[in-house]
Amino acid sequence: MVLYAFYMFDRHTECIYSRRWTPPSQAASSKNARPQSGSSTTSNGDAPPVRRPMSQSDDEKLIFGLVFSLRNMVQKLGGEDDTFLSYRTAEYKLHYYETPTRMKFVMLTDTKQNNLRPYLHQIWANLYVEYVVKNPLAPVEHPAGIGVANEMFERGLEAFITAVLPP
Repeated sequence: MVLYAFYMFDRHTECIYSRRWTPPSQAASSKNARPQSGSSTTSNGDAPPVRRPMSQSDDEKLIFGLVFSLRNMVQKLGGEDDTFLSYRTAEYKLHYYETPTRMKFVMLTDTKQNNLRPYLHQIWANLYVEYVVKNPLAPVEHPAGIGVANEMFERGLEAFITAVLPP
């Protein structure tokens, strides 16, 4: 299984933790990529626009906006009892878990992955609650972009990812 990214959002819509993993195929191809001699052009002779990579902040905002919109759409179409779990595109699958305190956990994986909602719940219950919430030195709120900076949480997340979600 390929894991692309993991995000945590607090109840104030702030991204308090994000982590990206680059798939080996993309990392190798970007290092060895060469410009093609016959580059494509548009019908008017101009080169096609180059898509620039987004900043991490913009990426986090887009992910939250997407999750917020899909969650609201599911609730409006299906009622309050229906919940948004995941969605799939041609390139990735987004898995979603929301806690009773409105913490949002989002994971992006390859398209073949089954629903990871139980694993996101385990990350919340076994890692976030144990290492962040129960830590007396950790802030209760994460204002102004101060996120989760807990080494034990990060180690636990890495160990959980490698143990539960092998490649």
